[in-house]
Amino acid sequence: MPIQQELPDSGPGSMRKGARGTARATPTHPQPPLNRPYILEGANVVLPTGTVKNGRVIIDGTRIAANAPENAPTIAVDNHWLLPGFVDIHNHGGGGASFTSGTVEDVLKGIHTHRTHGTTTLVASTVTGDMDGLVQRAGLLSELAEQGDVAGIHFEGPFISPCRKGAHSEALLRDPDPADVRKLIDAARGRAAMVTLATELPGGLDSVRLLTEHGVIAAIGHTDATYEQTVQAIDAGATVATHLFNAMPQLGHREPGPIAALLQDDRVTVELINDGTHLHPASLQLAFRHAGAHRVAFITDAMDAAGFGDGRYWLGPLEVEVADGVARLVESGTIAGSTLTLDRAFKRAVTVDHLPVEDAVAALSANPAKLLGMYDRVGSLEPGKDADLVLLDADFALKGVMRKGEWLVDPQLG
Repeated sequence: MPIQQELPDSGPGSMRKGARGTARATPTHPQPPLNRPYILEGANVVLPTGTVKNGRVIIDGTRIAANAPENAPTIAVDNHWLLPGFVDIHNHGGGGASFTSGTVEDVLKGIHTHRTHGTTTLVASTVTGDMDGLVQRAGLLSELAEQGDVAGIHFEGPFISPCRKGAHSEALLRDPDPADVRKLIDAARGRAAMVTLATELPGGLDSVRLLTEHGVIAAIGHTDATYEQTVQAIDAGATVATHLFNAMPQLGHREPGPIAALLQDDRVTVELINDGTHLHPASLQLAFRHAGAHRVAFITDAMDAAGFGDGRYWLGPLEVEVADGVARLVESGTIAGSTLTLDRAFKRAVTVDHLPVEDAVAALSANPAKLLGMYDRVGSLEPGKDADLVLLDADFALKGVMRKGEWLVDPQLG
């Protein structure tokens, strides 16, 4: 086994205006010791079956190994937590850079920022724009997906409800005509991971069926659908709730709306933004208790300011003011994505929301990896999978990040 409980010893970017950077240690990239298999030993290791105290993980090149050779080097990580790398399926940028409008260099900068906060697998999300612009953006992001920099593309808009547009330009919204949806799928060259749409709009159900036929996740979001319309969309193939509770009708006792339909159906994974701004803790608890930890995916919905600082930015064609870490549209004050990173989402989950560590890890790693069809490679600490891991201290502060066997944030151990 790659992770074992120790026996006791003979006894027991985009454009911005005046943004300020956030102070942070510069990540380094040390190579594994002696360039051969080695062991991280002594941590609380979170596995799919539970947490192993005083456990160990064997690193062999880019992967987790089942066994280590005799006399393999050992690095002590006592009083730490070892978690699988985080998987973010909904992310618009970070580090001052945008996935929605930036250059290749901007996108790579944003990816690196989130990697240094523990997100080792990331889907790049767009925002509403004109179709030609989205087609071009899909071409750029698909190249990065082919190189392995991102795990796919998530199109959030333009097929959303003007009644629940959030931080999307109403002038650029359109009904989900299957021909337009197909245009984006084709532009992504097999790298479209997910499309968020308001399925109650004309063409919505047909677009859900089209996405399902092409192996693309159909996500219900920015929607004004009724309970009955949402059930129809799920039956047509929709399997994700885009940032549940946000940009959709509230749960009502006579008109339960989409929230009830999405929570009660075992076929649906619900996204949650656990930043303390988008959700009251009781709403988060409701989702976990009703859907179960196996059906929740923590996301960032991050924009450029994540991991960077307050200031003015652009989210697509809309200007955003970030103050005290909260992003809002300058024009209306509407919340405009988040400045969240997944290490903060995890720490809040276990210290503020009091979730079991294992449930938080499932929502950050295993569940989104399964949703993307990548669980054979990422999402848990198991033999043969990529050596993607996050090292936290006893207080759940991030100390190290490894991706494919390389330390992106050096924990300065051993």
